[in-house]
Amino acid sequence: MQRELTAQRVIASAQMLFRRDGFRSTTIRAIAADAEVSVGTVMAVGDKDALLLACYDRWIGAVHADRDAGRLAEPPGLTPQQRIGELIAPFLDLFSEDLPLAREYGSVLARGSHHTEVFADLAISLVDAFTEVFRDAGLGSRATAAGRAVYLAYLGLLMATAAAAVDTTGIRSQLEDVADVLLGGAG
Repeated sequence: MQRELTAQRVIASAQMLFRRDGFRSTTIRAIAADAEVSVGTVMAVGDKDALLLACYDRWIGAVHADRDAGRLAEPPGLTPQQRIGELIAPFLDLFSEDLPLAREYGSVLARGSHHTEVFADLAISLVDAFTEVFRDAGLGSRATAAGRAVYLAYLGLLMATAAAAVDTTGIRSQLEDVADVLLGGAG
């Protein structure tokens, strides 16, 4: 119990410092000082990359929980393409809050040296949600493949945006275009 509380305090300090000072400028020592723990205690929770993933796990988990609780319900009367856009909008908003930090997050994920459970759970959840949109649109047995394709396009767009150091404003419309192609332009 105490170990978990300490880990949560370390992650909270990392969140605040990463947002305030930036990922690269934040040191393990600064996180330790803010959390009022030793450097060794911070390192027991994780290195900077692991702490950044833990921060995003919290933020993404909160968005995911809001969606699952119905607090992010989509407006009625949307086309399937718009529904796809609505599903990713809260995540794009999250990444847009601090683009340099989101780019660092993408870099950590791309390196593959650390894993995140929330990201994996979110993948399953988004594929399921995308599949439901395509099933509702009449794709039948092809709905699951279309859901996976949109998810992979979403990841690719996120990574390409991070690599090009541009904002996320075009991702939604580009993903809606992908959905349109998968629907045969009939949406």
